[in-house]
Amino acid sequence: MRPAHKKPAKRSIGLIVVAIILILSVGLLTMIFTRNLPQGHSARTNVLKRLVKPPQNLDQLLSLKADDLSEADIARMNLLCADGLPGAENLNVEENLATLDQWAQHIKAETDRNYHRFRDDPGYFSNSEAFYKMLMMAVVLYEDYGVRYNPKLITSPDAAVADDSFFSDSRDILLHGLTGPQHLGTCSSMPVLYIALGRRLNYPLKLVKAKGHLFLRWDSLVEKFDMDATGKGLDKYEDTFYKQWPFPLSEGDIQEEDYLKSLSAKEELSVFLSLRGACQTDNGLLGDALASFSLACKLVPTWKGNQVMLAQARHRLDRPVVIVQQQQPLNPNIPADPTPMRQNQPRNSFKTPGKTQINYCCFSCLVNFTYGPKTGRWLGQVTNGD
Repeated sequence: MRPAHKKPAKRSIGLIVVAIILILSVGLLTMIFTRNLPQGHSARTNVLKRLVKPPQNLDQLLSLKADDLSEADIARMNLLCADGLPGAENLNVEENLATLDQWAQHIKAETDRNYHRFRDDPGYFSNSEAFYKMLMMAVVLYEDYGVRYNPKLITSPDAAVADDSFFSDSRDILLHGLTGPQHLGTCSSMPVLYIALGRRLNYPLKLVKAKGHLFLRWDSLVEKFDMDATGKGLDKYEDTFYKQWPFPLSEGDIQEEDYLKSLSAKEELSVFLSLRGACQTDNGLLGDALASFSLACKLVPTWKGNQVMLAQARHRLDRPVVIVQQQQPLNPNIPADPTPMRQNQPRNSFKTPGKTQINYCCFSCLVNFTYGPKTGRWLGQVTNGD
Protein backbone atom coordinates (compact mmCIF):
# COMPACT_ATOMS: atom_id res chain seq x y z
CA MET A 1 0.00 0.00 0.00
CA ARG A 2 1.50 3.36 -1.11
CA PRO A 3 1.87 5.87 1.74
CA ALA A 4 -0.14 9.09 1.37
CA HIS A 5 1.70 12.43 0.95
CA LYS A 6 1.21 14.92 3.74
CA LYS A 7 0.03 18.41 2.83
CA PRO A 8 2.07 21.34 4.16
CA ALA A 9 0.69 22.68 7.36
CA LYS A 10 -1.03 26.05 7.18
CA ARG A 11 1.06 27.19 10.13
CA SER A 12 4.34 26.60 8.20
CA ILE A 13 3.10 28.70 5.31
CA GLY A 14 2.16 31.47 7.68
CA LEU A 15 5.63 31.50 9.24
CA ILE A 16 7.24 31.74 5.83
CA VAL A 17 5.05 34.71 4.91
CA VAL A 18 5.92 36.45 8.19
CA ALA A 19 9.64 35.87 7.58
CA ILE A 20 9.42 37.36 4.10
CA ILE A 21 7.62 40.43 5.43
CA LEU A 22 10.29 40.94 8.11
CA ILE A 23 13.10 40.68 5.56
CA LEU A 24 11.41 43.19 3.26
CA SER A 25 10.81 45.55 6.19
CA VAL A 26 14.46 45.48 7.25
CA GLY A 27 15.55 46.17 3.68
CA LEU A 28 13.15 49.08 3.36
CA LEU A 29 14.33 50.64 6.63
CA THR A 30 17.95 50.26 5.59
CA MET A 31 17.23 51.98 2.28
CA ILE A 32 15.46 54.88 4.01
CA PHE A 33 18.26 55.47 6.51
CA THR A 34 21.08 55.19 3.96
CA ARG A 35 19.49 56.97 1.03
CA ASN A 36 20.81 60.47 1.75
CA LEU A 37 23.66 59.81 4.12
CA PRO A 38 26.96 61.66 3.55
CA GLN A 39 30.05 59.67 2.82
CA GLY A 40 31.42 57.69 5.73
CA HIS A 41 28.10 57.44 7.58
CA SER A 42 26.20 54.23 8.17
CA ALA A 43 22.55 53.49 8.78
CA ARG A 44 23.34 52.58 12.37
CA THR A 45 25.05 55.92 12.96
CA ASN A 46 22.09 57.78 11.55
CA VAL A 47 19.60 55.82 13.67
CA LEU A 48 21.59 56.59 16.80
CA LYS A 49 21.79 60.24 15.80
CA ARG A 50 18.01 60.39 15.53
CA LEU A 51 17.52 58.69 18.88
CA VAL A 52 19.97 60.74 20.94
CA LYS A 53 18.35 63.90 22.27
CA PRO A 54 20.35 66.92 21.10
CA PRO A 55 21.87 69.15 23.81
CA GLN A 56 19.65 72.01 24.91
CA ASN A 57 22.29 74.11 26.65
CA LEU A 58 26.05 74.52 26.85
CA ASP A 59 26.41 72.27 29.89
CA GLN A 60 24.69 69.42 28.08
CA LEU A 61 26.86 70.01 25.01
CA LEU A 62 30.05 69.88 27.04
CA SER A 63 28.94 66.67 28.74
CA LEU A 64 28.60 64.75 25.47
CA LYS A 65 30.94 61.86 24.84
CA ALA A 66 33.29 62.07 21.90
CA ASP A 67 31.16 59.80 19.68
CA ASP A 68 28.00 61.79 20.39
CA LEU A 69 29.78 65.10 19.87
CA SER A 70 30.93 63.98 16.44
CA GLU A 71 27.26 63.59 15.48
CA ALA A 72 26.19 66.98 16.86
CA ASP A 73 24.99 69.70 14.51
CA ILE A 74 27.75 72.28 14.06
CA ALA A 75 25.11 75.01 14.07
CA ARG A 76 23.73 73.87 17.42
CA MET A 77 27.23 73.76 18.90
CA ASN A 78 27.98 77.27 17.66
CA LEU A 79 24.68 78.74 18.83
CA LEU A 80 24.95 77.19 22.30
CA CYS A 81 28.36 78.84 22.66
CA ALA A 82 26.60 82.20 22.20
CA ASP A 83 24.30 81.65 25.17
CA GLY A 84 24.50 84.49 27.70
CA LEU A 85 26.87 86.63 25.63
CA PRO A 86 26.36 90.32 24.81
CA GLY A 87 24.39 90.42 21.58
CA ALA A 88 22.64 87.12 22.31
CA GLU A 89 20.12 88.31 24.89
CA ASN A 90 17.16 87.17 22.75
CA LEU A 91 18.79 84.06 21.36
CA ASN A 92 16.40 81.23 20.50
CA VAL A 93 18.47 78.27 19.37
CA GLU A 94 15.57 76.25 17.97
CA GLU A 95 14.28 79.18 15.89
CA ASN A 96 17.74 79.71 14.41
CA LEU A 97 18.04 76.02 13.57
CA ALA A 98 14.63 76.09 11.92
CA THR A 99 15.78 79.04 9.82
CA LEU A 100 18.80 77.06 8.66
CA ASP A 101 16.57 74.12 7.74
CA GLN A 102 14.40 76.42 5.62
CA TRP A 103 17.39 78.03 3.95
CA ALA A 104 18.89 74.64 3.14
CA GLN A 105 15.73 73.50 1.40
CA HIS A 106 15.59 76.69 -0.66
CA ILE A 107 19.25 76.30 -1.62
CA LYS A 108 18.58 72.74 -2.73
CA ALA A 109 15.62 73.85 -4.83
CA GLU A 110 17.65 76.60 -6.52
CA THR A 111 20.61 74.27 -7.04
CA ASP A 112 18.37 71.71 -8.73
CA ARG A 113 16.53 74.34 -10.77
CA ASN A 114 19.75 75.79 -12.14
CA TYR A 115 21.52 72.48 -12.65
CA HIS A 116 21.21 72.87 -16.42
CA ARG A 117 23.89 75.57 -16.18
CA PHE A 118 26.40 73.03 -14.95
CA ARG A 119 25.21 70.40 -17.41
CA ASP A 120 25.45 72.82 -20.34
CA ASP A 121 28.88 74.23 -19.44
CA PRO A 122 30.72 72.20 -16.80
CA GLY A 123 34.02 73.83 -17.73
CA TYR A 124 32.76 77.14 -16.38
CA PHE A 125 32.60 75.50 -12.96
CA SER A 126 36.05 73.94 -13.23
CA ASN A 127 34.33 70.68 -14.23
CA SER A 128 33.31 70.29 -10.62
CA GLU A 129 29.72 69.62 -9.63
CA ALA A 130 30.79 70.21 -6.04
CA PHE A 131 32.00 73.72 -6.87
CA TYR A 132 28.76 74.38 -8.76
CA LYS A 133 26.78 73.43 -5.65
CA MET A 134 28.84 75.68 -3.41
CA LEU A 135 28.65 78.59 -5.84
CA MET A 136 24.88 78.28 -5.93
CA MET A 137 24.80 78.32 -2.14
CA ALA A 138 26.85 81.51 -2.09
CA VAL A 139 24.60 83.15 -4.67
CA VAL A 140 21.38 82.25 -2.87
CA LEU A 141 22.70 83.42 0.50
CA TYR A 142 23.80 86.76 -0.90
CA GLU A 143 20.94 87.39 -3.31
CA ASP A 144 17.91 85.85 -1.64
CA TYR A 145 18.76 86.22 2.06
CA GLY A 146 20.98 89.29 2.05
CA VAL A 147 23.86 87.66 3.92
CA ARG A 148 26.71 90.16 4.17
CA TYR A 149 29.99 90.80 5.90
CA ASN A 150 29.42 93.44 8.59
CA PRO A 151 30.55 96.66 6.85
CA LYS A 152 31.35 98.33 10.18
CA LEU A 153 34.18 95.88 10.70
CA ILE A 154 35.86 96.34 7.34
CA THR A 155 39.52 97.27 7.62
CA SER A 156 42.85 96.15 6.23
CA PRO A 157 44.72 93.14 7.66
CA ASP A 158 47.75 95.21 8.69
CA ALA A 159 45.46 97.52 10.68
CA ALA A 160 44.32 94.76 13.04
CA VAL A 161 45.00 95.53 16.70
CA ALA A 162 44.36 93.56 19.86
CA ASP A 163 41.99 96.08 21.48
CA ASP A 164 39.70 96.97 18.58
CA SER A 165 36.62 95.37 20.26
CA PHE A 166 36.12 93.14 17.23
CA PHE A 167 34.74 90.37 19.44
CA SER A 168 32.57 92.53 21.69
CA ASP A 169 29.26 91.71 19.95
CA SER A 170 28.63 87.98 19.70
CA ARG A 171 26.47 88.52 16.61
CA ASP A 172 29.60 89.38 14.64
CA ILE A 173 31.48 86.21 15.49
CA LEU A 174 28.86 83.49 16.02
CA LEU A 175 26.09 82.12 13.86
CA HIS A 176 23.06 83.97 15.24
CA GLY A 177 24.20 87.24 13.68
CA LEU A 178 23.75 85.67 10.24
CA THR A 179 20.46 83.89 10.92
CA GLY A 180 19.05 86.89 12.80
CA PRO A 181 17.36 89.97 11.33
CA GLN A 182 20.60 91.69 10.23
CA HIS A 183 22.13 88.70 8.39
CA LEU A 184 25.61 90.04 9.11
CA GLY A 185 28.76 88.21 10.13
CA THR A 186 32.51 87.87 9.68
CA CYS A 187 34.97 85.12 8.78
CA SER A 188 34.49 83.81 12.31
CA SER A 189 30.86 82.94 11.53
CA MET A 190 30.34 82.85 7.75
CA PRO A 191 32.27 79.60 7.11
CA VAL A 192 30.20 77.99 9.87
CA LEU A 193 27.01 79.11 8.12
CA TYR A 194 28.08 77.47 4.87
CA ILE A 195 29.10 74.28 6.64
CA ALA A 196 25.87 74.09 8.65
CA LEU A 197 23.79 74.49 5.50
CA GLY A 198 25.96 72.19 3.43
CA ARG A 199 25.83 69.38 5.96
CA ARG A 200 22.05 69.62 5.90
CA LEU A 201 22.39 68.85 2.19
CA ASN A 202 24.90 66.05 2.83
CA TYR A 203 27.84 68.06 1.46
CA PRO A 204 31.17 66.88 2.95
CA LEU A 205 32.22 70.26 4.35
CA LYS A 206 34.86 70.92 7.00
CA LEU A 207 36.02 73.90 9.02
CA VAL A 208 39.71 74.75 8.63
CA LYS A 209 42.08 77.16 10.38
CA ALA A 210 44.76 79.42 8.94
CA LYS A 211 46.62 81.99 11.02
CA GLY A 212 44.03 84.56 12.16
CA HIS A 213 41.45 83.09 9.82
CA LEU A 214 38.77 80.44 9.34
CA PHE A 215 37.70 79.01 6.00
CA LEU A 216 35.80 75.98 4.72
CA ARG A 217 36.72 72.94 2.69
CA TRP A 218 34.93 70.46 0.48
CA ASP A 219 36.57 67.26 1.70
CA SER A 220 35.43 64.03 0.07
CA LEU A 221 37.22 60.91 -1.10
CA VAL A 222 37.08 62.06 -4.73
CA GLU A 223 37.51 65.84 -4.45
CA LYS A 224 39.04 68.36 -2.10
CA PHE A 225 39.28 72.14 -2.35
CA ASP A 226 39.27 75.17 -0.04
CA MET A 227 36.81 78.05 -0.20
CA ASP A 228 36.16 81.54 1.13
CA ALA A 229 32.77 83.17 0.78
CA THR A 230 32.35 86.52 2.48
CA GLY A 231 31.55 88.57 -0.63
CA LYS A 232 28.93 88.15 -3.34
CA GLY A 233 30.26 84.77 -4.40
CA LEU A 234 33.13 82.48 -3.62
CA ASP A 235 36.40 81.25 -4.99
CA LYS A 236 38.33 78.03 -4.56
CA TYR A 237 41.94 77.57 -3.52
CA GLU A 238 44.51 74.96 -2.68
CA ASP A 239 46.25 74.71 0.69
CA THR A 240 49.31 76.42 -0.75
CA PHE A 241 47.38 79.69 -0.90
CA TYR A 242 46.73 79.68 2.84
CA LYS A 243 50.34 78.91 3.59
CA GLN A 244 50.99 82.52 2.54
CA TRP A 245 47.70 84.29 3.31
CA PRO A 246 46.63 86.07 5.41
CA PHE A 247 49.96 85.38 7.15
CA PRO A 248 52.84 83.09 6.16
CA LEU A 249 52.83 79.70 7.84
CA SER A 250 55.93 77.73 8.73
CA GLU A 251 55.88 73.96 9.09
CA GLY A 252 56.24 74.54 12.83
CA ASP A 253 53.11 76.72 12.83
CA ILE A 254 51.15 74.04 10.99
CA GLN A 255 52.22 71.35 13.44
CA GLU A 256 51.58 73.43 16.59
CA GLU A 257 48.15 74.70 15.60
CA ASP A 258 46.84 72.07 13.14
CA TYR A 259 46.55 74.80 10.53
CA LEU A 260 45.16 73.66 7.15
CA LYS A 261 43.69 70.53 8.76
CA SER A 262 40.03 69.57 8.48
CA LEU A 263 38.81 69.99 12.03
CA SER A 264 36.94 67.36 14.03
CA ALA A 265 33.78 68.20 15.97
CA LYS A 266 35.81 68.45 19.18
CA GLU A 267 38.20 70.89 17.52
CA GLU A 268 35.32 72.92 16.07
CA LEU A 269 33.85 73.27 19.55
CA SER A 270 37.23 74.35 20.89
CA VAL A 271 37.31 77.16 18.31
CA PHE A 272 33.77 78.26 19.23
CA LEU A 273 34.63 78.32 22.93
CA SER A 274 37.69 80.43 22.13
CA LEU A 275 35.46 82.91 20.32
CA ARG A 276 33.13 82.90 23.32
CA GLY A 277 36.07 83.66 25.58
CA ALA A 278 37.22 86.48 23.30
CA CYS A 279 33.75 88.08 23.46
CA GLN A 280 33.71 87.80 27.25
CA THR A 281 37.18 89.33 27.41
CA ASP A 282 36.17 92.30 25.27
CA ASN A 283 33.24 92.92 27.63
CA GLY A 284 35.30 92.68 30.81
CA LEU A 285 33.84 89.32 31.87
CA LEU A 286 37.26 88.02 32.77
CA GLY A 287 36.18 85.20 35.07
CA ASP A 288 33.77 83.85 32.46
CA ALA A 289 36.46 84.22 29.80
CA LEU A 290 38.85 82.18 31.88
CA ALA A 291 36.25 79.41 32.09
CA SER A 292 35.69 79.45 28.32
CA PHE A 293 39.38 79.37 27.48
CA SER A 294 39.87 76.57 30.01
CA LEU A 295 37.19 74.50 28.31
CA ALA A 296 38.67 75.20 24.89
CA CYS A 297 42.10 74.11 26.07
CA LYS A 298 40.69 71.01 27.73
CA LEU A 299 39.18 69.91 24.41
CA VAL A 300 42.41 70.48 22.44
CA PRO A 301 45.33 70.96 24.85
CA THR A 302 47.97 70.53 22.13
CA TRP A 303 47.17 73.77 20.29
CA LYS A 304 49.67 76.42 21.27
CA GLY A 305 47.04 79.11 20.75
CA ASN A 306 44.78 77.48 23.32
CA GLN A 307 47.65 77.37 25.81
CA VAL A 308 48.48 81.04 25.22
CA MET A 309 44.85 82.19 25.52
CA LEU A 310 44.41 80.32 28.77
CA ALA A 311 47.63 81.78 30.21
CA GLN A 312 46.56 85.29 29.14
CA ALA A 313 43.11 84.83 30.71
CA ARG A 314 44.66 83.84 34.01
CA HIS A 315 47.04 86.79 33.85
CA ARG A 316 44.27 89.30 33.14
CA LEU A 317 42.60 88.62 36.45
CA ASP A 318 45.66 90.03 38.19
CA ARG A 319 46.22 93.09 35.96
CA PRO A 320 44.23 96.14 34.80
CA VAL A 321 42.29 95.32 31.65
CA VAL A 322 43.55 98.34 29.69
CA ILE A 323 47.19 97.45 30.28
CA VAL A 324 46.59 93.83 29.30
CA GLN A 325 44.85 94.85 26.09
CA GLN A 326 47.71 97.14 25.14
CA GLN A 327 50.38 94.53 25.71
CA GLN A 328 48.81 91.27 24.57
CA PRO A 329 49.77 90.07 21.07
CA LEU A 330 47.24 88.96 18.50
CA ASN A 331 46.47 85.33 19.18
CA PRO A 332 46.93 83.03 16.19
CA ASN A 333 44.08 80.76 17.22
CA ILE A 334 41.31 83.38 16.90
CA PRO A 335 40.31 85.03 13.62
CA ALA A 336 41.45 88.53 14.53
CA ASP A 337 39.56 91.32 12.79
CA PRO A 338 38.98 89.39 9.57
CA THR A 339 37.42 91.90 7.20
CA PRO A 340 36.96 92.40 3.45
CA MET A 341 39.48 94.77 1.95
CA ARG A 342 40.53 95.50 -1.63
CA GLN A 343 44.13 94.59 -2.02
CA ASN A 344 46.39 92.95 -4.59
CA GLN A 345 46.61 89.24 -3.95
CA PRO A 346 47.47 86.26 -6.17
CA ARG A 347 44.45 84.92 -8.04
CA ASN A 348 43.81 81.28 -8.60
CA SER A 349 43.30 79.74 -12.00
CA PHE A 350 39.51 79.97 -11.92
CA LYS A 351 38.48 83.20 -13.67
CA THR A 352 34.89 84.34 -13.34
CA PRO A 353 33.82 86.29 -16.44
CA GLY A 354 31.26 89.04 -16.07
CA LYS A 355 30.51 92.72 -16.20
CA THR A 356 32.39 93.85 -13.12
CA GLN A 357 35.24 91.98 -11.54
CA ILE A 358 36.58 92.97 -8.13
CA ASN A 359 39.32 91.47 -6.03
CA TYR A 360 38.32 91.47 -2.39
CA CYS A 361 40.99 90.73 0.14
CA CYS A 362 40.05 90.43 3.75
CA PHE A 363 41.60 89.18 6.87
CA SER A 364 39.04 86.42 6.70
CA CYS A 365 39.06 85.63 3.04
CA LEU A 366 39.85 86.53 -0.52
CA VAL A 367 36.91 86.51 -2.86
CA ASN A 368 37.10 87.05 -6.60
CA PHE A 369 33.56 87.49 -7.80
CA THR A 370 31.42 89.10 -10.44
CA TYR A 371 28.13 90.85 -10.09
CA GLY A 372 25.64 90.23 -12.88
CA PRO A 373 21.88 90.66 -13.26
CA LYS A 374 19.71 88.82 -10.78
CA THR A 375 18.47 86.48 -13.49
CA GLY A 376 22.03 85.39 -14.13
CA ARG A 377 22.43 84.28 -10.51
CA TRP A 378 26.08 85.39 -10.68
CA LEU A 379 26.77 82.45 -12.95
CA GLY A 380 28.66 84.41 -15.55
CA GLN A 381 27.62 84.60 -19.15
CA VAL A 382 24.09 83.28 -18.58
CA THR A 383 22.05 86.46 -18.11
CA ASN A 384 18.84 85.82 -20.03
CA GLY A 385 16.84 84.24 -17.25
CA ASP A 386 16.24 80.69 -16.14
